[in-house]
Amino acid sequence: MKQYKQFKANLITLSMLSLFSSFSSYAADAEDVINEDAIEEVVATGTRLKGSASAVIEERKNQAFVADIMGSEQISRTGDSDAASALRRVTGLSLVNDKFIYVRGLGERYSSVRLNGATVPSPDLTRNVIPLDIFPSSIIESLAVQKAYSPNMPAAFGGGDVNIRTKSIPSDTVFKFEIGAAYKDTNDEGYTYNGGDDDWLGTDDGTRAMPTLVKDALNTYVNGLSDISIRNIREIESQRLGSDIGQDAAIAINKQLTKALPRDFGLEEESLDPDFDVKAVYGDRFDDLFGLGGSFGFLTSVAYENEWSNSEQFSAVLSSVDASEFECSQEDFTCYSASDKKVSTKHNVKLNTSVNLGYKLDGHDLTATYMKLRDSEDEASVSLYQEPSKSLSIADGQLQRSHLTSFEERELDILQLRGMHNLDWGFLSGIGIDWQYTDSEATTEIPGELEVTVRDEYENGQYKRTFYNGSLGGNPYLYRFVDLEDKVENWGVNVNRAFYFEGGNLELAGGGYFIEKTRDYRTDFFNYRFGQTQSLELAQSEEEALSIGSFFKDDSVVDNTEVELLFQEPTADDYLAAQMIDAYYGSFDLTFAEDWRLSGGVRYEDFRQVALAFSRSAFDPALLEDKLSAEAIEQATVMEDEYFSSLSMTYSQEGYQLRFGYGRTVVRPDLRELSPVQFQDPLTDYRTLGNPFLKSSHLDNFDARVEFYMDNGDNYSWVPSIRI
Repeated sequence: MKQYKQFKANLITLSMLSLFSSFSSYAADAEDVINEDAIEEVVATGTRLKGSASAVIEERKNQAFVADIMGSEQISRTGDSDAASALRRVTGLSLVNDKFIYVRGLGERYSSVRLNGATVPSPDLTRNVIPLDIFPSSIIESLAVQKAYSPNMPAAFGGGDVNIRTKSIPSDTVFKFEIGAAYKDTNDEGYTYNGGDDDWLGTDDGTRAMPTLVKDALNTYVNGLSDISIRNIREIESQRLGSDIGQDAAIAINKQLTKALPRDFGLEEESLDPDFDVKAVYGDRFDDLFGLGGSFGFLTSVAYENEWSNSEQFSAVLSSVDASEFECSQEDFTCYSASDKKVSTKHNVKLNTSVNLGYKLDGHDLTATYMKLRDSEDEASVSLYQEPSKSLSIADGQLQRSHLTSFEERELDILQLRGMHNLDWGFLSGIGIDWQYTDSEATTEIPGELEVTVRDEYENGQYKRTFYNGSLGGNPYLYRFVDLEDKVENWGVNVNRAFYFEGGNLELAGGGYFIEKTRDYRTDFFNYRFGQTQSLELAQSEEEALSIGSFFKDDSVVDNTEVELLFQEPTADDYLAAQMIDAYYGSFDLTFAEDWRLSGGVRYEDFRQVALAFSRSAFDPALLEDKLSAEAIEQATVMEDEYFSSLSMTYSQEGYQLRFGYGRTVVRPDLRELSPVQFQDPLTDYRTLGNPFLKSSHLDNFDARVEFYMDNGDNYSWVPSIRI
């Protein structure tokens, strides 16, 4: 006799059916349920959500090498807005500057960051790794942190690898809209200045950019290098006209160049706006679209964040080793030989957009992703520096005042194609293939940074005035323009096949990974030089001193001041660099005796790199000869081909796992570190010169891990690690 499973249809039942309809499909139609009191059977089917907590725990347990996984479900529960904030919750990871992840206390150079398995360039001017705060959590499916090296990873592994895996096809219609706001008590007041109309979008509208008149002058007034000094202008113009134009005419041309530069960078102290952000996500899924079978889906997202931060910093140089043992106030120069008090206000704008398209059919997944990530930082700061040995202190009657206004616009464009295929064709049945192609470009632009360095005068410990005179020398008004472009094209393929036998199974895998990277870096400096007898009364009060960045805003002030605009260009402050990596690997994963697992393999990498420093403003071939000679190119070229091995052993029981691993990896110098060009070191904040003689460092990594998994979903781990 046929049996029936019955239940009564009521309002609560129908509500529950409606609630879960986005995850399941039903054999019965809703109208049939309403018309009949009983139905034969309800069949619910669903797909495993990759970002769910249970799926993440299972993936972590099934990893052959030590790894931590954080899924989208966990990220949404904690409310983290970006990848960096989410990763700080992973054991053994530290968040630095709210952007960079340190694995097991090692610096960012010992960590690699990938996007869906692909290498993408960093838009940060001073670091090789990607600032993770530019990836909004709304596009993240999961974050995989592997702390033990495996051969399918890049050999430049160091302390760990972070793989950001983005969402593709949603399980159903998705629409989310979020608005957030925050107020910080540290933001009661901060420094601002007149920027451009598009600053709220994180981009300069041209207000700070190098004027066309100045660019043309750099190509016109050349003395080996571009030279816009009054002397060279007079010489070039006199040659062009066939007669001496005179000193006054040359001065007038130079002053026109000064007037063309942006000059309104005076600071104001005012209340800062609260932080706010807006996020929107929309996606949908269509099954059997146009009768083609399979499933097509899309997911789009837009995220905008506007954030202010105001901070006070104090740095000092100890007067002696013994001074570190005493408690010192900031004004106690028996402890310090020099001190610097800095108040900095930063305005960060992030504008991120992404589009994902996906298609799934019979074990084949295709995904296309485009992302545009913008992360801009606008800084205004005031620094007061004292060094008594140079008669710079309040007690000596003078200290050094520095104002900085800097707008740094960073963008990352990514186009990525991915595929996963489970073959079921005759002798190829059981083979899995995944591949990716990624074309990405990172740009950093500082359209017009101005640093003003002058003196404050004190009398009996009280502020009297801010001034500058020509006899002080230095760089009182220093402009910097920077342009960096990084392009990375890479593709890779992995092939695997599993074999099953009594008491265990064996999976063999292999593949290739190929990277081509190019970098183009340019920086230009301009400086005001004043006459020896020129004296500037910049301010008569500390409040008025904030406006010294706008002292030359009026053309009449420029005309009535003995000031000369100079182009400060060494023979090498720009560089071109390129990098290529061809990598191949083979690996095995053997499970035997039910409880034991042995995994490992070998990776081969052919690494080639070249970095050439020169000056784009050098027009004399003799000045470039030593920079671009065959000997210089050979010296700047690095060629390495090596093998990197790894091995991991895992012992598993119902509630715990024991893991042991070994891997040999490498840490290679970054392109900027090899180029003999000055850059700002992010750790010391000092300007550092690159060294073309740096060598790669090799690491032997030993890892052990004990993991405990509880019935309620909690898990605990203990991880000792050694890097040699």
